[in-house]
Amino acid sequence: MTGAEVRRRRSAAQLLALVLDEGTFTPWDRPAQQPPAGPRYAAELEEARRVTGADESVITGRGLIRGRPVAVIVSEFGFLAGSIGRAASRRITDAVRRATEEGLPLLACPASGGTRMQEGTPAFLSMVDITQAIHRHKDRGLPYLVYLRHPTTGGVMASWGSLGHVTLAEPGALLGFLGPRVFEALNSEPFPSGVQTAENLHRLGIIDGVTAPDDHPVLLDRVLRIAAPAPRSGSSGPDGTTPAPASATAGPGTTSAWHSIERTRHRGRPDLQRLLAEGADDAVVLHGTGQGEADPGLTLALARFGTQPCVVVGHQRPGPGERQMGPASLRQARRGVQVAQELRLPLLTVIDTAGAELSREAEEGGLAGEIARTLADLIGTPAPSVSVLWGQGAGGGALALVPADRVIAAEHAWLSPLPPEGASAIVHRDTLHAAELAEAQDVNVAALHRIGLVDHVVPEEPAAEVDPRGFCAAMASAIEYELSRAVRLPDADRLGLRAARFDRLGC
Repeated sequence: MTGAEVRRRRSAAQLLALVLDEGTFTPWDRPAQQPPAGPRYAAELEEARRVTGADESVITGRGLIRGRPVAVIVSEFGFLAGSIGRAASRRITDAVRRATEEGLPLLACPASGGTRMQEGTPAFLSMVDITQAIHRHKDRGLPYLVYLRHPTTGGVMASWGSLGHVTLAEPGALLGFLGPRVFEALNSEPFPSGVQTAENLHRLGIIDGVTAPDDHPVLLDRVLRIAAPAPRSGSSGPDGTTPAPASATAGPGTTSAWHSIERTRHRGRPDLQRLLAEGADDAVVLHGTGQGEADPGLTLALARFGTQPCVVVGHQRPGPGERQMGPASLRQARRGVQVAQELRLPLLTVIDTAGAELSREAEEGGLAGEIARTLADLIGTPAPSVSVLWGQGAGGGALALVPADRVIAAEHAWLSPLPPEGASAIVHRDTLHAAELAEAQDVNVAALHRIGLVDHVVPEEPAAEVDPRGFCAAMASAIEYELSRAVRLPDADRLGLRAARFDRLGC
């Protein structure tokens, strides 16, 4: 890389100046202690120091983002292409461990070609130590945020670059495991264009967003307000829960199951995206923004409803011509469960699906196995959990998101093994008996409340499609209340109580 190309890049210091509050950065770095080096490598190190003014390929320290303390690790790409040798590795692991000891969220901003080839296998193995340090940081419930810069490849991308609770990337950044120069040298042909770009990885759901560094302070502040919330204020009820909304004491209506099914299929019924936009006090969508993901049937977000932060995993109702939820969406759901566990946040699942995707691709992608693994993760997660039956609830795609400590239902929501037309086709070999089957199968909220699945019913008067804003507000109040109840269940009793709920339902 030429000196002109280095100068066009933002240096580590320039990036820190953009992201951190002015004058708040405090470096943590001690002088780099390099391993023994031959004449050529020693000259390369000296030239890198001269060109960049840095003594290694990473800078670490702490600072403030909108007044909130964070630890930072930033690559200096101009220093030997941001490569990670043993001195850089020690600097990174020292910073991660210090952030863990001080209870700080950690922001990593890699830009690296990977392992420093001049140091060989010992440097390569250092990625294990870095990964172990980050694992311990996350195990303490501390946020780990990643901003991938151009380029990030090799062992860095395959270790600390891919472990973030939230992972964003610089527009146009080259991101991938195998550097294109290495691929071309090994295969005598160029790597296919457009694959290893930030935008393509976002489209595929591999990273959470593509953002300019200038937008980072606002976005990171929003993420940290949810992922690392301040201590609760005094707005709770006498038992520590959020005061109960009126809907908490409302029972289910007596509307027929078929009428409820027709209501939930109304094109004007609000969806999860609208709940996050109009019901949540803040929400940062990580997957499912409608920007062309390969499997867009599920939304994963960090959100806050009143005083209650949470991780949201829910069905995003497809528009005309869009696909239903498939295996990749369920893998995002399982990621959401893991994020909730690691950040020690409650989990909110939202059910609104006419059924999982039925296709060759879904079968070959392991749809049934992903449903099973999602069910198992939700049954066994130590995170407090609340499930919302929002609208349609057909088949295994709906069942996958049901297990929770508390269950809220919209008045006209429903849950069934298949869409009623499918059940009719099995029983009667036609679809003409769908309404009859819906009543017989106890799919509506009145029946679900009676058998003990549903704890809290949100009325739909006026109809959700007539007053979507009011419906979202009512549901948001119910969510805040039930999250507060779920959070206060004794951790030692949580899994037993959750299992007992479904044990009773199976009798």
